[in-house]
Amino acid sequence: MKVGIFGQSYYPETEKYLNQLLSVLKANQTEFYFEENYLKLITNKGFINKTEAYNTFTSLDTTYNYFFSIGGDGTILSAASFVKNLEIPIIGINTGRLGFLATIHDDEIKSSIQEILDGNFKLSKRSLLNIETSNGDQSLKPFNFALNEVAISRKDTTSMITIEVWLNDEYLNAYWSDGIIISTPTGSTGYSLSCGGPIISPQTQSFVITPIAPHNLNARPLLIPDDTEITLKVSGREDNYLISLDSRIETFSKDVSIKLKKANFKIGLVTQNSDSFIATLRKKLLWGEDNRN
Repeated sequence: MKVGIFGQSYYPETEKYLNQLLSVLKANQTEFYFEENYLKLITNKGFINKTEAYNTFTSLDTTYNYFFSIGGDGTILSAASFVKNLEIPIIGINTGRLGFLATIHDDEIKSSIQEILDGNFKLSKRSLLNIETSNGDQSLKPFNFALNEVAISRKDTTSMITIEVWLNDEYLNAYWSDGIIISTPTGSTGYSLSCGGPIISPQTQSFVITPIAPHNLNARPLLIPDDTEITLKVSGREDNYLISLDSRIETFSKDVSIKLKKANFKIGLVTQNSDSFIATLRKKLLWGEDNRN
């Protein structure tokens, strides 16, 4: 068995997570590779002795069985850009706070990882958004996809912008607002939710259009089928606007329109058999800890 290990940050408590993970992998004689930049980070932080030699990778291939993400949900969003369409399951070890996507916690790493290596887990397949620009700009490549959301927002101005929206080439509306969010079900518990969007179960085949601080109070979030092609065109006082794909941000001219559609592949997130989306909502977001007897 062969796995990849990836992270974006290192804190003092990260050491215990990594020690537990590596001990289980070694006990199972699992071949593991660190993402090159992550290995440099944890080496510089003193976790790994510089004289020790560890295998590294800069990109993945189909020989990998699993991909471990060490961090919070944001790290998993970045992990998706490595996995792409390779169908390698992502296992999120949560060193962050909420953990909607990274669901394995520090008090259960050894037992949880062993269960997963034994094949006892659920795989939740998540849709992504694919983005293309009217001018063929390559700045969003090589991974012009978003697991959570694509957001359009104003740049260098306090004035609102206007975003015209077409669904399958049929005109929908012009949103006069600070921006707009096109979210997947996975992203519905993030930025979209904070702007008044609905919570969507991961298996729901839909996207949601959520305006950001709209001028018109009747501009409400709209749920649409995920086979809909969405076209967006921006106008406003400034010449440029921002596009964010999860945690990546690029600047575009207001002359550039964009098209969004569902990607032709999905990202697989590993969860334990005892986990569920409803339980995570109950514990993390809606009602606090589960106090049932």
